[in-house]
Amino acid sequence: MLFEKKLKIAIVFKVCHSLGGGTGSGMGTLLISKIREEYPDRMMSTFSVFPSPKVSDTVVEPYNATLSVHQLVENADECMVLDNEALYDICFRTLKLSNPSFGDLNHLISATMSGVTCCLRFPGQLNSDLRKLAVNLIPFPSILRLSIQEDPNNTEPLLFPSSLNKWWDAKNMMCAADPRHGRYLTASAMFRGKMSTKEVDEQMLNVQNKNSSYFVEWIPNNVKSTVCDIPPTGLKMASTFIGNSTSIQEMFRRVSEQFTAMFRRKAFLHWYTGEGMDEMEFTEAESNMNDLVSEYQQYQDATVDEEEYEEEEEEEEAEYEE
Repeated sequence: MLFEKKLKIAIVFKVCHSLGGGTGSGMGTLLISKIREEYPDRMMSTFSVFPSPKVSDTVVEPYNATLSVHQLVENADECMVLDNEALYDICFRTLKLSNPSFGDLNHLISATMSGVTCCLRFPGQLNSDLRKLAVNLIPFPSILRLSIQEDPNNTEPLLFPSSLNKWWDAKNMMCAADPRHGRYLTASAMFRGKMSTKEVDEQMLNVQNKNSSYFVEWIPNNVKSTVCDIPPTGLKMASTFIGNSTSIQEMFRRVSEQFTAMFRRKAFLHWYTGEGMDEMEFTEAESNMNDLVSEYQQYQDATVDEEEYEEEEEEEEAEYEE
């Protein structure tokens, strides 16, 4: 939890949990729902580690993840999506660690959490808070899954544009979803360190123009930026990029297919029904997951119908003249 220094009031609850195991998925989402009941007007933000294609701990991960997503849609305001495979890849490729530990993975996650909340904790030139972040990033209630990219490398000011270019590389994504296979609905860039806001604005405009095909055209000005003057310890500059991309449906579709393959045969279902759960809960969770995938695909395929918009304007003008 983050607290206002003077009033000692909780302004946001942040929950870190894994959706593959029983504790993180079951106990984690139960805790989230209870906090939501007790503090309905407070922000609920989660850092949720989803099951990975290659890094798997238990065979019932698809069940746990699907049941958890159902709860997160109901009770979370923001859901930062992570997975262990993507974190391992960043440790191998970017940080050049030959044998990364869970401590290294947790360090990446903590650095990301620090980047997301830096403007809330430190002074900045273009400051923001988590509620404003949610307003800018989540255009529809159920589309709250956010992918994250972090560039914690020590970067000189002259290399500032190259730092922005890393955002579009799938290797820097913290979840197994390729942004090139979808489109960004919204995005937010958070910079830490001494830099010119003018340079930030110019470079962000260049990024949007250069990568315009990565963004939907029917949400104008859908990339926001914040600047915090205080860099992370030992670094001159760092950046965190949060994107609400339709490519995240790749991960949901993969989990949904694994869920369906087991659920159709009632495999391992007795472990859940034996604890008091009903098969209808699984059916409902599966349906909600498929609806979520369909909704992301719908927004990815949506276009601006200019002709229809112009016709509506002409009709409104005619009615006004009458």
